[in-house]
Amino acid sequence: MSGPVPRLVVAAPSSGSGKTTVATGLMAAFAARGLAVSPHKVGPDYIDPGYHALATGRTGRNLDAYLCGPELLGPLFAHGARGCDVAVVEGVMGLFDGAAGEGELASTAQVAKVLRAPVVLVVDASSQSRSVAALVHGFVSWDPEVRIAGVILNKVASDRHEELLRDALDSVGVPVLGVLRRAAPVETPSRHLGLVPVAERRRAARDAVAAMGAMVADGCDLDALLGLARGAGPVTGTAWDAASALASPAAPAAPAAPASPASPASPASPVRVAVAGGAAFTFSYAEHTELLAAAGAEVVVVDPLRDERLPEGTRGLVLGGGFPEVYGAELSANEGLRADVAALARRGGPIAAECAGLLYLCRELDGLPMCGVLDASARMSGRLTLGYRDAVAVSDSVLAGAGMRMRGHEFHRTVVEPGAGTAPAWGVRTPARRVEGFVQDSVHASYLHTHWASEPGVARRFVERCRTS
Repeated sequence: MSGPVPRLVVAAPSSGSGKTTVATGLMAAFAARGLAVSPHKVGPDYIDPGYHALATGRTGRNLDAYLCGPELLGPLFAHGARGCDVAVVEGVMGLFDGAAGEGELASTAQVAKVLRAPVVLVVDASSQSRSVAALVHGFVSWDPEVRIAGVILNKVASDRHEELLRDALDSVGVPVLGVLRRAAPVETPSRHLGLVPVAERRRAARDAVAAMGAMVADGCDLDALLGLARGAGPVTGTAWDAASALASPAAPAAPAAPASPASPASPASPVRVAVAGGAAFTFSYAEHTELLAAAGAEVVVVDPLRDERLPEGTRGLVLGGGFPEVYGAELSANEGLRADVAALARRGGPIAAECAGLLYLCRELDGLPMCGVLDASARMSGRLTLGYRDAVAVSDSVLAGAGMRMRGHEFHRTVVEPGAGTAPAWGVRTPARRVEGFVQDSVHASYLHTHWASEPGVARRFVERCRTS
């Protein structure tokens, strides 16, 4: 990556400090100045990047050292930031929090060090005054390789409160780059898995993003923040590219499969792959569709809430994550599409499903009929299943050969009770060992969210199976 764009990381001591408000507002404020802003999010989060995209007009992209490996952080960052004037990276959890038991792996601090980016620490200043200096001092001194270049104070109660906080921070030597008051919070409704996705409240979300931008522009020193971003250290390397990733020795070709005599597709022609979108299926990484296209797919979007049929000529289907339980009645009522999905599976069309996609393929979800591709019943539960997972494929499938290792992330409040006729997709260490997911003929369905940039051959294998099915 030669001469990467100016960049900074927005972090915090803990979740709930205001990172999303500040990062999204900063993106919007920079964009309002006419800058091309590249938005990024540390970790596996799918929802915050949707707000980032509204703020910048560009695809929000994730930087996850656990799912992709630290070596891909720089290349994926450079890929997303091509042609931009500045990049803003929103952190995850607390600055030094990462994968449990893995040291700094997947933490915001690790990303900041790899990108050599200055960190702006967002501090919830409510209910403290002089103690803020001890807090900031601790974060500044914890890891000297992490450059905390400034502080934005959030939830400040009054002018007097601000004065006390600034006086305390003078002794630490970290500049205060912004102050946001406690009053007039921006409306960003949450649900059991975080903020409500943009796709479910687009007009209200636009208003919220605009309010965040105005708040940050009014309360922060944008010139100083931009100056910090321009002072980021040099980073070397090559920007990630889907075609190059597929050509790499690390992305082996899919095993040869005999061409189907009935197949109208030739090896040189694109094969149509439908990818679920719309409000019920908002969880996906942009690199997945880029890899599918580079592998020879014509990617088309299908909205299971609105589209009554799969696009004509569909040879394969990718069902990502989202909130099907919120839209169970609407998904169930779309009988035409459910029948099309079931027919695609019966004729051997490859289907790859993650989390929400798994639920959609079940016989039922909370008693509502779904596609019936899998003889399994799904229901909401009161228990949150959350965390990174090390996985190994235990069955050959349209995505992976048995023995392939991949890392994933689980994040759901549902359970699936399987019937007969399927093999497990993954063997998972959590740290307890178990099997997870379903492989049935041309279907691979699992709770695991994976990032295909870590194993580009997954996309090639899937497209080749679509071509020969």
